[in-house]
This record gives sequence, structure tokens and C-alpha cells, in this order.
Amino acid sequence: MSVLKYWLWLSTLHGIGPRTAKKLIDYFGSPKDIYFAREKHYAAAGISEKAELKALEDKNLDRASRIWRDCDELDIRLLTIQDAEYPQRLLNIYDPPTVLYIKGRLPVIDEEVVVAMVGTRGATPYGLRVTERLAYEVTKGGGLIVSGLAEGIDTVAILGALRAGGKPLAVLGTGIDVYYPPKNKLLQDDVAQTGALISEYPPGTLPARSNFPARNRIISGVSVGVTIIEAPAKSGALITASRAMEQGRDVFVVPGNIDSPACQGSNALLKENCALAVTSGRDILREYDAAYPQKLIANTEDLMTVSAAGQLKNPENTATAVPLSQESTEKVVDKTDELEYIDLKEQLENLSEDELSVVSVMSSREMHIDDIIDLSQCEPSRVLSALTALELKGYAVSGKGRRYSLIISKDKK
Repeated sequence: MSVLKYWLWLSTLHGIGPRTAKKLIDYFGSPKDIYFAREKHYAAAGISEKAELKALEDKNLDRASRIWRDCDELDIRLLTIQDAEYPQRLLNIYDPPTVLYIKGRLPVIDEEVVVAMVGTRGATPYGLRVTERLAYEVTKGGGLIVSGLAEGIDTVAILGALRAGGKPLAVLGTGIDVYYPPKNKLLQDDVAQTGALISEYPPGTLPARSNFPARNRIISGVSVGVTIIEAPAKSGALITASRAMEQGRDVFVVPGNIDSPACQGSNALLKENCALAVTSGRDILREYDAAYPQKLIANTEDLMTVSAAGQLKNPENTATAVPLSQESTEKVVDKTDELEYIDLKEQLENLSEDELSVVSVMSSREMHIDDIIDLSQCEPSRVLSALTALELKGYAVSGKGRRYSLIISKDKK
């Protein structure tokens, strides 16, 4: 804590942004030296704005101590811009975060083909379907998906990566302990268990409008390329694309319906020759074959199939997917007066193979996730992804103690 408290002090000073913080670090060498410096020293470092000088006069370390305790209790790790694990790829941007808060297992970013996938919250069915497909293909091909966990495109990109057995990254515009949007609580927990959550904001930081554009520079900063899928004329995804271009990253765009408002911004990037058009995950990964020959699979076509309806089907789990028709029709769900039932048989074509595998082993009453994993014989990350998808689709509900139950029709004609 002795050294980290000065990093936390510097990174949370109101009025001192990442650019100024890095400027001070470059001059003084450490946040401890910055803490004990005086105004004349700051002036020598090129700090002349009154607001910044006033901010640096605040020597209270109580906030830093509180953040450290919160991180310890929540199992959140800290990375500073001087740590060896801090991604060089991110360090090289114009305004790298002074401190990163990490929950989960952060890979060696600089050795990975990290591909960002972002887009509108109000995505069309086409956009959601394509996003899941591309995220699945990129993951199966050896890439690593990063997104922002916003509703719409971001959420489905993470789901596609998880369903492919990947370990995606999610960059948050809040503290890591804050669930935003709240409906993504399970998905956020899944990412923390399989991949990693990243934020530059300390625990407890609530959503703020200014946080999300700032968050976008980290999404592009850790990536080799950013894929835009459906972005309106005014969209946060376009901010991410702009930051990517500033940072020298590749920008990819999935061509969209020219009559759809959801695609006006993304299509404009193509029209203005600011991005490369892509229609598959392989189109994206092909750009990095030479630089990452040991990471990428040259041909991903044999790793997935596409159903006639256009939804991805994972062929690896077909043996464990028991036809739903073999299950008893006498299903009982606890607290039946609180649930709105659906008939899963009618929605069978909307379920992936992983989701079918999970559904086929679940009983009518609550089951612990460990039992579901054992019975389905699927990888834990894929079970987590399937359960999250089933809950988002309204086919399952979660209870206390990581228990799940299906919402199914007891008697449907």
C-alpha cells in the first residue's frame, strides 16, 4: 500500500487528467515525488493551469486508503503505467490511464490479437445476429474480443465470444463493482470469471455521461483493430472509431442497410474510405496473419456452421444435446405464481447447441451451476454463456447461490 497510495492519490485528483498525470510522472519519476513536490516544482514540470495547481495542493490520502481497502475486499487488482504488466499497446496512446482496475485474468495484451467490437445500443436483429457470428468466428480463429458491455452490439459481442469458449475483455465506464446496465449483471460476472473486467474508475464509481467516451479510448487502445457493427450518425461507436484512427489502429465496418438509421454512421465510414468492409471474422483476422502466425488459425470455416436461419450452431456439442421432445411434459417450477411461462419447444429454433445442451440437463426445479456443468459436460465458460443467453432471452431465471431454473410451459397445446 505504501507506494500504491500515491498512485491512487494522483489518479483520483479532481482536475488532473491522464495526460497531465503522465506528464508529471515523466518529469518527477514517481507519484510519491509528485505528492511531496511544491508549486514551484510543478511549474518547472510545465504545470501552469490554476485548476491543476490547486488540485495538486490536495494532499489528503483518505480517499486513496479507502479505494485500496475496497479493492482488497472485492479482489480487484491494480496496474499502474509503470508496472511491467501494463499493456505497452495502451501505454503508447496519447492519454493512457494512470491506473487500471482489473478483475479476472488479464492476458498479455501485447501478444494477443485483440479485436474490439462495438456498435449501437438500439441494434437491429440483423446487427445482433452478425455481431454474434463475427465474435464467435474471431474467437474460434484465435482472436480475443473486447467490448464495453453496453446494451445491444457490445453485449452480443461478449456473448458470442463466450459461446466460442473465449476469454473476452470488457472495459467499463463505471467501477468494476457497479453493474451497468443492471440487466447485464450475470454477463459481467461471467466475464470476470472467464476473462477480465477493466476500468480506470475506482470501485463505487457510478455511471456518468463523460465516462463512456473516455472508456472508448481504452477499448481501442488495447486492440489491434476496431470493428463497428451498426452505428447511427451520432454514436459512441463512432467515437471509438475516431480514437482508433488517432491511435493508428485498424477500423473495420460491417456494411449495413442503407435505409436503416442504425447504419448511417458506420456506412459513412465505408463511404469515406475510413474503414475496411468485412463480412466474416476471417476477414478481420486475415489482416494479422503475418504479425501473429502462432496465434491465429488460418481457416476458420471448419470451426462453425451457419443454420439456414442464419444463427450460429456450434458443432462441437451436438452429441450432448438431447432432443427436447424426449423430456417429460410434466414440468414443475417453484413459485409458479411469480413467473410468466413460455414454451421452449416453440422457441427451439432460437436456441444454440450450447443452450440446448444446458436446457436438456436442467430439471424443473432450481439447479446449482456446478451440477449443470457436470451433467452437460460442457466447458464452464460455455455453460455460463449459455445460461446468461437463456436468461436474456427470458427462458431461464437465476436464484440465490448461483442456482438456475427454466421457465417452461407446464401444459401447452
